[in-house]
Amino acid sequence: MRLNQAVSKRLLELLEERNMTQYQLYMKSGVPKSTIGNIVNCSYDSVKLRIIHELCQGLGIGIDTFFASPLFQEDNLEP
Repeated sequence: MRLNQAVSKRLLELLEERNMTQYQLYMKSGVPKSTIGNIVNCSYDSVKLRIIHELCQGLGIGIDTFFASPLFQEDNLEP
């Protein structure tokens, strides 16, 4: 799996766990709806860490929690 796919999948997991919509995340994080949509749809090859940090703030989690997923284990990611 590519890194942008892992970020997308993790974001969707966290939204589902919190019963949040992309719109609610936009309202809480300040990250534009279009950016959230592009992340979810894997339209970006990479996502800036600053954006992930802002999304985490909107989700009420630390960035360490975002990356604490098997999705980000080295053997699950393409080089």
